[in-house]
Amino acid sequence: MMDFKRRDNTRYSKLGKRRKKKQKWRRPTGRDNKMREKRRGYPAIVSVGYKKPKEKGKVIVNNIRELENIKKDLVVIIGGVGKKKRIEIAKKAKEMKLSISNMNTNAFLKKIEKEKTKKKKEEKSDNKKTKDVKKTEEKNNEEKK
Repeated sequence: MMDFKRRDNTRYSKLGKRRKKKQKWRRPTGRDNKMREKRRGYPAIVSVGYKKPKEKGKVIVNNIRELENIKKDLVVIIGGVGKKKRIEIAKKAKEMKLSISNMNTNAFLKKIEKEKTKKKKEEKSDNKKTKDVKKTEEKNNEEKK
């Protein structure tokens, strides 16, 4: 895409390099303006034909069934979807090679895996602690008797 700047933005320091706000596009007016006349060798004017290529269509997905109906569009997950469904949708989208606009599927799935392994380690350590506590309580009860 072309970068359209204001006429004579290089000529005056008040329209200079560090003043992006002043450089923004303004249509050249003026009787003898060469840019307005679209003369060769002068910067181009904003006109039809310079538009960006169109984006892929966006689809809102609430569950896996809706995801399966999509072919090659950009997928959007709305905020109301819970964590479990979000994980399922991300896995299915990865299988189908679809891109999700409001999340990075690979990073999201890696993060979930780390959380799961962390939880398992904590549960194991909690189980050991509870067993140790029970044993000490039993010993204390036996000593009291």
